[in-house]
Amino acid sequence: MEWSVALKFSDGYWHMREGVHPLYPAQVHDHTADRDSLMVYAPTKRLEHRGDTLNRPLVTVRAESPMPDVIGVTVSHFSGEVSRGPFFELSTVEGAASVDGLTLTSGSLSVRFQRDPWRVEFVAAGKVLTTSGYKAMAVIEDGGLHYVREQLTLGVGAYVYGLGERFGAFVKNGQTVDIWNADGGTSSEQAYKNVPFFLTNAGYGVFVDHPGLVSYEVGSEAVSRVQFSVAGQSMRYFVIYGPTPKEILRKYTALTGRPALPPPWSFGLWLTTSFTTSYDEQTVTSFVDGMAARELPLSVFHFDTFWMREFHWCDFEWDPRTFPDPRGMLKRLRERGLRISLWINPYIAQRSALFAEGAAAGFLVRRPDGGVWQTDKWQAGMGLVDFTNPAARRWYADKLRAQLDLGVDCFKSDFGERVPTDVVWYDGGDPERMHNYYTHLYNETVFELLREHRGEAEAVLFARSATAGGQKFPVHWGGDSESTLESMAESLRGGLSLAMSGFGFWSHDIGGFEGRPDPAVFKRWIPFGLLSSHSRLHGNQSYRVPWLFDDEAVDVLRAFTRLKHRLMPYLFAAAVTAHREGVPVMRPMVAEFPEDPACTHLDRQYMLGDNLMVAPVFSASGETAYYVPAGRWTHLLTGEVVEGPRWVREVSGFDQVPVYVRPGTVLPWGARDDRPDYDYADGLTLRLFEVEAETTVEIPARTGARWRPSP
Repeated sequence: MEWSVALKFSDGYWHMREGVHPLYPAQVHDHTADRDSLMVYAPTKRLEHRGDTLNRPLVTVRAESPMPDVIGVTVSHFSGEVSRGPFFELSTVEGAASVDGLTLTSGSLSVRFQRDPWRVEFVAAGKVLTTSGYKAMAVIEDGGLHYVREQLTLGVGAYVYGLGERFGAFVKNGQTVDIWNADGGTSSEQAYKNVPFFLTNAGYGVFVDHPGLVSYEVGSEAVSRVQFSVAGQSMRYFVIYGPTPKEILRKYTALTGRPALPPPWSFGLWLTTSFTTSYDEQTVTSFVDGMAARELPLSVFHFDTFWMREFHWCDFEWDPRTFPDPRGMLKRLRERGLRISLWINPYIAQRSALFAEGAAAGFLVRRPDGGVWQTDKWQAGMGLVDFTNPAARRWYADKLRAQLDLGVDCFKSDFGERVPTDVVWYDGGDPERMHNYYTHLYNETVFELLREHRGEAEAVLFARSATAGGQKFPVHWGGDSESTLESMAESLRGGLSLAMSGFGFWSHDIGGFEGRPDPAVFKRWIPFGLLSSHSRLHGNQSYRVPWLFDDEAVDVLRAFTRLKHRLMPYLFAAAVTAHREGVPVMRPMVAEFPEDPACTHLDRQYMLGDNLMVAPVFSASGETAYYVPAGRWTHLLTGEVVEGPRWVREVSGFDQVPVYVRPGTVLPWGARDDRPDYDYADGLTLRLFEVEAETTVEIPARTGARWRPSP
C-alpha cells in the first residue's frame, strides 16, 4: 500500500472534484477556555434556529501554545479516533499563553477567532500575518477516506521556503510538495529529507505536527493560499512568529530540537573509497600516501559498502578477501592522524547471518501475517530492522559497537527511506506515520551509541535521510547527485532548503556521485565543497582523488582545504551558534538579508556563518554573476572591495571563487592550515574588514566553550 499521493480536492476555484465532500466551519457557536488554551466549536452551517443543530457536524478547534511566539491549532472532526504513534518529540514551556475571549496570546503572537462569519487571524506586532478564512479550514470525506485541510493566506510578495531538502526551485510558491521520504536522487521532486515545516519572508513559519504524509499546495491549488492536509480526523499545526527568518528558525528548533555540535575534526576533508569501485588495503594506502605526498590535508577516511562482502549488507563483518587484518589496518590509518568512517544501512540481507538471528528474535519488521517483510530491492531478500523494538535497537547498536572497539570513529548512516506501509511494527505504530519517522529512530540509535561510546564531543554521523527533529543528529549530506554543473546547482538548492528547515550542518559529494565528472566540473565543485560546513570526496563508479583529474585539481583542492582550516576559528564559532541557537552554518541570502528584495530568490550563493558570502561558479568557463548586498564587501582571496548593492559579472579561474567578507567583520584567522582541530586561540590573527566601531569576537574552544580575546 502506498501513501505518496498529492491530496488535491478542488476542481478549479468554484468546484470540488467529484466525490469530494467538504465541511467548513461557518461560525463560532460556543467556546471554552482554561488558563492557557482555547476550545472553539464551529458548526458547518450558520445556525438560524434550534432545528439547525440537528444532523449538523461540528468542527472543533483547539488553540494552545508550547512556548512564547508559537501557537498550536488542532482541527478535529470526530475525536474518538485512536491516536497511534509515532509522534514528534516537542519541547514545551509551561504557562506560555493567556486567553481573553476568543483570542489566545503567546508572547508577541495572537490567534483570534471571528465569531460570524468564521475567520481565524494570526496577529503579531499589530499586523495580521496570515488568516484562515472562508472555506479554508475543512474536514473532508473523499471516497470513504477522511482528511483535514487548512489553507493560510499568502500575501502579495510573501514567499515560502523549506519543506526539507528539496532540489527544485528554492522558492516553493506554485509547487505541490508531498512530505514522503524517498530514494529519488537529487534530480527529481522526491526528497530524502522531508520536513513538514516552511517559513516565509512575511514574519512567520508553519510546522504541521504529523510525521506521516503531509500534502502541500503552495500557492498552487489556491494561488493566494498555502494549503496543507493530512489523512484522518484531526490535524495540529503550529504558527511560529519571527519576525525574521533566523528568529523563526531559532524558535522552530527550540520546539523540535537543536543540532548536536560536531567535533572539530569532522570539518576537515573526508575521502572515501567510492561505492562500486574496486578497493582493498593497498588501494586505501595508496590514496592516503598520494594525499600526503601532494601535501593535501586529510582528516577522515571513509570505507563505503564493500568493506563488507557482497550480498551480506549488513552483517558488520569485514570482507576477509580484501581486508584480512582490519584491526591492524585501522591502527595504521589512525597512527597517521586519520579518523575512520564506515558505511552502514538499516537493512539486513537474507544472506547475512544477522537475518536469521534478527528474525528469530523478532528484531525485523513483520508482515500482517507474522512473516518477516522482505524485498530484493537493494539487497537480496533483505529485511528491515524494527527500531520501535528497544531490544532490536540494542542489538543493532551492539553490532556497531564492535566496530567502534576495533578503531572506527563514526558511521555513514545511509538509506532509511525505503520503508513499507504494509507492515506491522513492534510498538503497534501507524505504518503511514512511521514511513518518514523511521529514519529518526535509525539515526537516533546510531548517534546515541556514538555519544555513549565516544562521548558527547565526539559523536557525528554522515546521514542521508531525515524528517523533523533529525537535525539533532548531524551531519546530513545531499545524496546521489549527477556529476554535472546542473546537479551541483540543484545540490545547493537542496542544502539551502534544508537550512530553512532547521538543519544546521550539511554536506554533498564533491564532483557529484553518479558518473565521472569532467575535470572542470570537479574543480568548480571543490570550492563549494570546502566552503560548506562539511566536505567529502565521494563517487559511485570512479575514484575522487584529485590527481586522477589533473594537476590543477590537486592545487585547487590543496588551496581550499587549507583555506578552510584557516577559517576554523570562524566556522566552529558558527557551528556553536547552530548548536546553541538553531541558526544553520550555511544559510540562504534571504535568511540573512530579509529586508533586501533582491535576495528573495537567490539560490546560487549563500552565507557561510554571519559574515562570509560564497558564490560558487556554475560554469566550466568561469563566467559567473552574483549579488552583493549593501555596503563595502571585501573579496577574501583577492582583497578587492565591491560596493553594494549591485550585481557583479566576472570570470573566475579554477583557483578562485567569489567569497566576500561582510563590512564590519572581525574575522578570526587560524594559525594552522594543515588540520581543522587545533587550539584556535593559539597564534590567532584578527583580520578587520571595514570595521568602524568597537566590536567583540568570540573564539570557541574545541569543546564548544568560548574564549574571548582581550580588547
